[in-house]
Amino acid sequence: MSYSIRAGGLERHTVDEIVRIEPWGPDAVRVRASSGAIDPAAPGALESPSDSPDAELSVAEDGSAHLVNGRLGVEALPDGRLRFLDAASGRELLADKTPYPHYAGPRLHAIGGRTEQHFEAYDGERLHGLGQHLHGLLDQKGCVVDLIQGNTVAAIPFLHSSRGYGLLWNNPATGRVELGADATRWVADAGGRIDYWITAGDTPAAILDAYTRETGRPPLIPQWATGFWQSKLRYRTQDELLAVARQHKERGLPLSVIVCDFFHWPKMGDWRFDPSEWPDPAAMVEELAGLGVTLAVSVWPTVEPGSDTYDELRSTGGLIRDAGGGLLTVPWPSHSAEEPMRAMAYYDATRPEARAALWQRLNDNYLSVGVGCFWLDACEPDLPRKAADRAVYAAGQAAEVANLYPLLHTRAVADGLRAAGEDRPLSLVRSAWAGSQKHGAALWSGDIPTTFDSLACQIRAGLNVAMSGIPWWNTDIGGFFGGNPDDPAYRELLIRWFQYGTFSPVMRLHGDREPNYPTFSADMTGGPNEVWSYGQQAYGILRDHLMLRERLRPYLTALSEDAHRTGAPPMRPLFFDFPEDQHAWDVDDQFLLGPDVLVAPVYLADARTRQVYLPSGALWLDPATGQLLEGGTTLDADAPLERIPVFVREGAAVASVWR
Repeated sequence: MSYSIRAGGLERHTVDEIVRIEPWGPDAVRVRASSGAIDPAAPGALESPSDSPDAELSVAEDGSAHLVNGRLGVEALPDGRLRFLDAASGRELLADKTPYPHYAGPRLHAIGGRTEQHFEAYDGERLHGLGQHLHGLLDQKGCVVDLIQGNTVAAIPFLHSSRGYGLLWNNPATGRVELGADATRWVADAGGRIDYWITAGDTPAAILDAYTRETGRPPLIPQWATGFWQSKLRYRTQDELLAVARQHKERGLPLSVIVCDFFHWPKMGDWRFDPSEWPDPAAMVEELAGLGVTLAVSVWPTVEPGSDTYDELRSTGGLIRDAGGGLLTVPWPSHSAEEPMRAMAYYDATRPEARAALWQRLNDNYLSVGVGCFWLDACEPDLPRKAADRAVYAAGQAAEVANLYPLLHTRAVADGLRAAGEDRPLSLVRSAWAGSQKHGAALWSGDIPTTFDSLACQIRAGLNVAMSGIPWWNTDIGGFFGGNPDDPAYRELLIRWFQYGTFSPVMRLHGDREPNYPTFSADMTGGPNEVWSYGQQAYGILRDHLMLRERLRPYLTALSEDAHRTGAPPMRPLFFDFPEDQHAWDVDDQFLLGPDVLVAPVYLADARTRQVYLPSGALWLDPATGQLLEGGTTLDADAPLERIPVFVREGAAVASVWR
């Protein structure tokens, strides 16, 4: 029942459980527990520690044990409970839950492989991260958050606490985390293991630095990605797409990326241009390059019978199987006018051979003509819940490993690009997991409504993504579902969203505007969605913000270097840079773009002012008035339709972009 020191860590063996606690990078430990053997090859986000810290380990006569690794201390109690401490002060950061009478201990190993880990809850604790969830909250204390991928949901099981710790639930099983008033409970539906990593840090920046050191630093962002991305559902032909790029050039409007959306292929799984609509991709890419524009192309994981890759993937086990037998298939739109709905299979991103087959097609059909930016749409993968639960991957049953899919799908593209000599891979993705940042994931928030309430939710969602280690994030500016470019009310929403997007890490206009063709038609497309589509007043405002974004690009490049070096996200909550300011922890509808630019989005219709809090410890310049304002104050800032409130830290070089 007592602890022992083994292989540089602490272990405790009982008839019910094996527990191992070991240093894992500076200021951090990894804890694993199983009712059987601990599998060192179990999948997760932790491959090997960044270094081998010289931790202090000891076992006492009373059956307790201690481990100190930099800032983090661990007290292992005789009854098997663990306490995590600030090593310098002895302050408790987190502890296993003391069980109620007759209850099981803090770790549960249930029949069927379900596991639970119970921690104490703390009054006043603020909890951030966990990826992208559209509940509209920044502080998630009190929430139950499902750890299941979906359209608009990216389940990243990293939690940042205002108490000075970060915790990664290093388990790709489906499940949930319950952030209750009496306990925090992590649940894995299957797999039979508990595996988590915890670090201590004096600041949120230190905690994210430690987390990304162990799960992977994001690569530097390509220079082309910091500008404006133009997209719509969907440009149907080569001529249509080129006409938009040419008009940007004729109007003198900046354009960095233009996106070729889905159905540019003959069949799902061909992963190539349809020559009837895209007759000369190489010439298209060459012309775009001459205009200073990068082409991004949509890639889906769905594979249609009769496509170029279907038989190859099926014969090599590269398609997801159904627990009920055969392949997992779901009816999905086809590009075929004769058969608009077909049963589609899904390539299995957890099988290395399938990832290699995918990349070979992308290399041969896209990279060979100069396309190196991929939009990995529907990469959860997009399956109805009942079908998702039946999926059997090469890596295991869905309940054990489903959350690995978006990570490994993004990795397939990043590995291919790196092998081709691109050291700054970047893919636009709709889902992510822990570690996705190291493969150049640029996450977006999926197919969201076109409402002011939706815009408000994005602000909080983006900040939690930032606190989950993903630096490059964006939304469909204007929302996805609908929006009439001729409606004055929608024009106002589009303007406010565009202003918010100007200061987002990635700025991308997209959506299925009205009037749109019927869904599931081979000619499916949305209405106009270019900056000149919304009337002259809107056009002037959008044009000015495009120019502002251009002037911000050197600042974004510098922020990319910070993210690459330390994991610091470009968009972050106020408390990230001002942790000593207690009020900054309460502000959930503003953000900092880097350390020097404070942004207060407008997310209410008809609003022409909004309340803004300026963090203490700095003076803040209002570029609109030239006024210098004290930090630690709240003001009613002007917000005419032409602009949203933005403030710049005194003395920051970035202030020059407003002159």
